[in-house]
Amino acid sequence: MKVEVSPSLLAADFRFLDREIKQVSTSGCKYLHFDVMDGAFVPNISFGVPVLASLAGNYPLVFDVHIMIKRVLKYIPAFLAAGADIVTFHYEAFRKVEQIKKAVAMIHSAGKKAGISIKPHTSIEVLSPFIKELDLVLIMSVEPGFGGQKFDPKALEKIRELKKLIAANESQALIEVDGGINEITGPQARKAGANILVAGSYLFGHDDFQARVEKLRGE
Repeated sequence: MKVEVSPSLLAADFRFLDREIKQVSTSGCKYLHFDVMDGAFVPNISFGVPVLASLAGNYPLVFDVHIMIKRVLKYIPAFLAAGADIVTFHYEAFRKVEQIKKAVAMIHSAGKKAGISIKPHTSIEVLSPFIKELDLVLIMSVEPGFGGQKFDPKALEKIRELKKLIAANESQALIEVDGGINEITGPQARKAGANILVAGSYLFGHDDFQARVEKLRGE
């Protein structure tokens, strides 16, 4: 099965950002992944609304924004206004199902797609109350916060479980996987049922960017 690839901007060379993003587009990728970290929900800080806003509208890519932040409801409107096409927030950032549903509705009311991400130790079952409402579920195959980590093979079983949950509920949600994706783990995740693979250090900084994308997509 062919999948889509969403290159993670976190691994790009910010000195030559325009060149890096154009490389994503010319390689045939449809998505560009933004890893937003606040230093509170995860132990790292990356970039936020200003970077997203400065890039929006300049490239023919779906801006796939993964917000690893605590104050989700406060900042969703800002990311939507800045140009996010998909906003994926963490299940673990909330305490109540009602708040999660409110976040999803907020994203949909802006005409954008809503995703939820779960950490490696969070069960797939927690997604049951709102799986029908989601456009995307992002399975983290590493602990969120830093790029270049090793893929956790337990993620493959979670992908398979999620695929069953989506089918059982007649959901349209896509399965995205992020963390340690390379020429070995990418095909494994693809075989398990992933629709979108997020890759950063495997792609950026290499002369054969497009060839690496094609390997991940199964071409």
